[in-house]
Amino acid sequence: MYLTQIQTSSKMYPLFLGKSIIPQLPLVIRQVKPNVSKIMIITDQQVDVMYGMKLTSLLSKSFSICKYVMPKGEKSKNFMEFYKCLTFALEQKLDRQSLIIALGGGVVGDLAGFVAASYMRGISWIQVPTTLLAHDSAVGGKVAINHPLGKNLIGAFYQPDAVLYDIDFLYTLPKKELKSGFAELIKHALISKDSFYEWLKNNVCSIDDLKEDTLAYAIRKGIEIKASIIKEDEKENDIRTYLNFGHTLGHAIEAEKGYGEISHGEAVVIGMVFALRIGREMQISDINIDELEQWLTYLGYNTRICPSLSSNRLIERMKQDKKNKSNQIHMVILKNVGSPMMMNVDESIISTVLKASSQIVER
Repeated sequence: MYLTQIQTSSKMYPLFLGKSIIPQLPLVIRQVKPNVSKIMIITDQQVDVMYGMKLTSLLSKSFSICKYVMPKGEKSKNFMEFYKCLTFALEQKLDRQSLIIALGGGVVGDLAGFVAASYMRGISWIQVPTTLLAHDSAVGGKVAINHPLGKNLIGAFYQPDAVLYDIDFLYTLPKKELKSGFAELIKHALISKDSFYEWLKNNVCSIDDLKEDTLAYAIRKGIEIKASIIKEDEKENDIRTYLNFGHTLGHAIEAEKGYGEISHGEAVVIGMVFALRIGREMQISDINIDELEQWLTYLGYNTRICPSLSSNRLIERMKQDKKNKSNQIHMVILKNVGSPMMMNVDESIISTVLKASSQIVER
């Protein structure tokens, strides 16, 4: 089992990573919350069918527990589901010594973390990720819900008390979910100065290669890269914005298509390639985009923008991104692998590259 400490300006907490480590969860709870009064598990319908009973049985031997099951998917990250979770917590009489466990992927973690941050002005919570994508969202304390005008616009920075990441959960994931999660690993590799990007290209020629030691190493590297960034900048005032590489357009695509119609990772891949094209258009990027795009295509990703999406509407969505200032679009651009920078990008350049990235029909 791999153990590391996630350090931020507000808190330090342990992250456990390994195979078949879920039985260690009661011990972890006793370590981080020895006087816990009650535990509320928040999960979704699909994860509950697969693992809900196992976790309930494990914890009920030692703790008073209750469980809230939300609908599966990005569309559940909304005000109503947030309200329902809080209502359930009140009905179950959770207090300030209670603990929330987020059992699931990024959607569950984002919603459960925001509930924990809000309930009685903040109670303890633990992340138990069940997806590859959650290697990114489970670390760093960004919790949020979506708004029809944009993704993750309502939320907080609220660190968990621990993260327990059992790789066994990932072996039941469909390939589409693995692809979504692997996109964030690619992002971490591209913004990192070490050789992780080359390692990925050399060791992952197919999504089917994500297993055993290869999968464990990739997750560990992705977490280490993110942890090193949030240690320096917990609340996204500086270098943490680099973790949004590919997300400016990616979030716009998710919102415009409708949350859940395209996976987060698939949208981020399109966004990363788009950001690299922006860098090339501005003559500041030296990355071999064709080589990257060939590898991504071989892995099964689409790198082009859906032709049914309007460039004007995508630009308006991009203007609502959290990184923007004075209604100007700020994007993470890469000069080289490991050399990200935040830049204000003129709308005319964005429009030009959008049109070159697909045959978008103006509406």
